[in-house]
Amino acid sequence: MNLKYSPRSLFGVAATAALALTVPAALVAPSVASAQSQQSDLTSAITALRAISTMRADFVQADPRGNRVKGVLTLKRPGRIRFQYEKGVPMLIVSDGAALTFIDYQVRQVQRWPIKNSPLGALLDPKRDVMQYGKLVASSNSNVVSVEVRDRKHPEYGVITMVFIRKAGAPGGLELSSWATLDAQNTRTIVTLTNQQYGMAVPDSTFRFNDPRGAGKR
Repeated sequence: MNLKYSPRSLFGVAATAALALTVPAALVAPSVASAQSQQSDLTSAITALRAISTMRADFVQADPRGNRVKGVLTLKRPGRIRFQYEKGVPMLIVSDGAALTFIDYQVRQVQRWPIKNSPLGALLDPKRDVMQYGKLVASSNSNVVSVEVRDRKHPEYGVITMVFIRKAGAPGGLELSSWATLDAQNTRTIVTLTNQQYGMAVPDSTFRFNDPRGAGKR
């Protein structure tokens, strides 16, 4: 499998199909009532996101060239996540709550970034004010709630668009189904989630990794 992902582009998630359902919010002239409804949906999406204590899901990650790779995502609040790629893909992404770490076992390379400097900060950083930097992206499907988060004062942080599907039984009644990230180099990464499970016990050791550089380098 010939993968050409850059580490920063890997820190990303909205399904192509879900994005196709959205239209630019600037093209919509909402009434006061619809504006209130949008604010309610934004609040609900943020509440649902914060209501996830632990989650495990299968994911498919795609880049602009059509490369696709699968794996299992494990999330634990606050701030911890693990992207365990399928067999044969020598990469791993973990967050210990403070920084995202990209490990390439093929070339024995480890790179780290503060969570706040990544588009995934909206998903992981408990200090990120999603309400301040987020806006609802209009959708023709009433069961879809899409939220775009960007800090215009820090474009280097990138943009993330999170897509939620209304689903009874999901935290807050909204299930995070996908997200798309756009990094500072305008590289888009799309991640789609399936088989989401919530509330399982996840040990902190899940977010550790074997350092390919050898002992004492971690």
